[in-house]
Parts: sequence; structure tokens; C-alpha cells
Amino acid sequence: MRALRLVTTLAIAGLLAGAVAMVATPASAASAVFSVTNKWGNGYQGQVTVTNNTSAQITSWRVEFDLPAGTSINQSWNAEQTTSGSHHTFTNVVWNGTLGAGASTSFGFLANGTGTPLNCTVNGASCGGGTPPTTTPPTTPPPTTPPPTTPPPTTGTPVERHGQLRVCGTTMCDKNGARVQLRGISSMWLNWETAPYAENPSALRWMRDNWNLQVIRAAMGVEPAGAYLSDPNKARVQVETIINNAVTAGVYVIVDWHAHEAQNNQSQAVAFFGDLARRYGHLPNVIWEPYNEPLQVSWTNVIKPYHQAVVSAIRAADPDNIVVLGTPTWSQDVDVAAASPVTGTNLMYTLHFYSCTHGASLRAKGDAAIRAGLALFVTEWGASNADGGLDGRACLPEAQSWIDWMKANGVSWTAWKLDVGTDTTNLLSPGAPVTGGWTNYLHGHAPFVVANMR
Repeated sequence: MRALRLVTTLAIAGLLAGAVAMVATPASAASAVFSVTNKWGNGYQGQVTVTNNTSAQITSWRVEFDLPAGTSINQSWNAEQTTSGSHHTFTNVVWNGTLGAGASTSFGFLANGTGTPLNCTVNGASCGGGTPPTTTPPTTPPPTTPPPTTPPPTTGTPVERHGQLRVCGTTMCDKNGARVQLRGISSMWLNWETAPYAENPSALRWMRDNWNLQVIRAAMGVEPAGAYLSDPNKARVQVETIINNAVTAGVYVIVDWHAHEAQNNQSQAVAFFGDLARRYGHLPNVIWEPYNEPLQVSWTNVIKPYHQAVVSAIRAADPDNIVVLGTPTWSQDVDVAAASPVTGTNLMYTLHFYSCTHGASLRAKGDAAIRAGLALFVTEWGASNADGGLDGRACLPEAQSWIDWMKANGVSWTAWKLDVGTDTTNLLSPGAPVTGGWTNYLHGHAPFVVANMR
């Protein structure tokens, strides 16, 4: 096997800065690129892309480096990691070890601390050694991907940039016809949130400006005590506060009927969405989600008729805003919905996953739905077990596989959930102020979520 060598890039100067490279010789050898893709407080997310630049196939790779004192790695994905003191070794997993001529693969990690890799080697060959310079990068670094034909605007709020959204084929497009992948977060069940994080306008602006949040989901609980059916006035005030804040902040908002048996309260849902559509349907910000997670009930006999009734009420006042339709088995059986979709325009379908529980088999359902012509929206996900992470465990390698899949397919997403607690999916740690400024209050899978929003 030919030795790999490294072209190492460490983008420590900032998220938007260009790359500073160390190039090992010979130039014809394979390469690997290290980069810091995101930073927060006292940590960062790193990524390594290994590329075979030789004319022969390689069947395995091993990347090693040291980190200075005070910096450690607590999570990695798409590689097998072993650590001895400050020395870290990453080897390929079964599915990404073989690289044909010109082929690439990548792995990632989360680092606590700001130190960057030293003494890099690939398959035992030095990559040049030393700490990469942190000086200002070249004015015109080489592009890593071809520029789009019509680059989207990069200034203004998300709604100013994208305007009215619509379904185009199996993806979402903006007012200019460009494909859009919205990324954001979901509230906690509003009836159970520990503090009004999702309703605070300052917090929403802070997430927009610091996390690159483009969409917030208002998860309005329906069935439990204290939720919509027992206290509709409180629930409406919460949801409308979030809508109005989103309009002011220029972000998109998902109005979620957060229920598991919504068909039992269809008349209330029809009235709720019909009323809000009349009052907010003229805005480009709003996305409707009439059914969060149906249980294991019939699509054709139970869920689809419910959606038809609610969509009809929405369309009576709002002809164009996107409606995201829940699917059977806690919004997993999108392939079943694809066999008999709801008739209408600007309709998408909900796919939910939790990466410790759901993997390639659920993505296969998503692939089947997309092949059948459905547009999907992951309105809820977590890097945890399906219970939200009661055990505190995060499964980041599988979550990264989901992130890559959603990006490749143009699937928008909102991550669960904006609240304080011990679950893996609680984004905030105790003491987090209601008004934002959460750089030092990230909890559970939050660093991973925030890094992938940016």
C-alpha cells in the first residue's frame, strides 16, 4: 500500500476564513485535509478529509496526531478512535477504508480546548509536522467546491434572503428558485418547558446571529394536562408569541400540532389551523405542521383523511405556505405515505429520527419516499435514543451520517429541543438565561447541533 501524506488545513482564524495549508511531498501522493469547521467557547469541531490522489486503490488508512496539553477529544465519528495520553489515532471503519483513485472520505471530532493537531502522520508518514500557522489566510484561497451558477445572497435575515418558500420536486426552493435547506431547533413541548426560552425575542435573535438559526419550531402540546385541549388560551398565546417573534427576527417558524392521536381531535385541529391561516397565512415565514407523530395507525384510513381535512382548512385562507404532514409510526413510515400521498401543492412529509435508535434502515425509507417523489422535512431529531436521551448518551457518528444524508438530499431540519434538563437532547445546561447568550451553556448534543447549523 502506498503511504498517504497530508495537506493539512486548520481554519482556526474563524469560520469564514480561508485555509492555511501545509503540504507534504511528494505532491502526487494521496492527501488529507484537516479543518476546524466550527468553534464555540472553549472548543471546536474538526473534520478530516482523506483523498486518494494516487492511481491505485487503497484499502485502509490511519491518521495520527498529538494535541497540546489542555485539549482533548470527547466525540468522533466515521472513524475508529484510540487515545493514549495526548496522542490520537483514527483508523477507517469497514465502509470507508477502500478508496479508489481520486476518491475521498472524511471523519470528524469534537475537541474540548483550542489546541490544534501536532505531529500529523498518515499510515506512518509525516505530514510536515509543527503547528499550522494561524496568520491571515491568502486573500483568494482555492475553492473546495465549484461556485453555484447563481450564488444566493448572504446578507439580510433568512426570510429577506429566501422569501416565500415552495416545494420544487423533492426539495424546497426559495423565491429565486434556489434550493434551500433550512436548519434550526424545536422548542420543548410548550406546556412542559422549564422557562419560556422559545418565546423570548432576544433569544431568537441571538440564535439567528450566533447559531445561524433559520427556522424555529413551536411544539404546541395538545393532549397532556396543561396543553392545548385543556388550556387553549395559554397555548395560543405561546404559539402566536413565537410566530410574531419570528416575523420580527426574519426567521421561519413551524407551527406544530404536537400530538400523537390528533385524529381524535380533528375538529379542534381544523379550527386551530383555519384560524391561524386566516391571520398569518399571508406571511412568508409560516410553515404548518398539523400532526407531529402519529402512532402505528393506518395511513390511508386514519392519518391521510385527517390531513386532508386540516389542509383544506389551511388552504381556504393560505394557498401557498408549506404544510408538513406527519407519517405513521412516530413519523417514520414516509415510504407508506409515498404510496398514497395527499393531493395538493407545497406539501412535505415528516421524517423523525434519533441516531442511537434509527440508522440506515430508516434512511432507506427516506430514500424510497424521495424516489417516489415526496419532499421530506425532518422537523425533529436527536443524537440520542428515541426517548430523547434519558441515559445521557449521544451517538454522534450515526448522527453525522444523518446530517450528511439530509444535506445531500436537501432535507431541512429542526433539532429537539430548546430547554434545560439532563436528557441528551436538552440543548441548554442549568443557569442558561432566558434571553440567549448560551455559548457556555451548551448541553448534551448541543455542540453538534449548533456546529451543523453554522
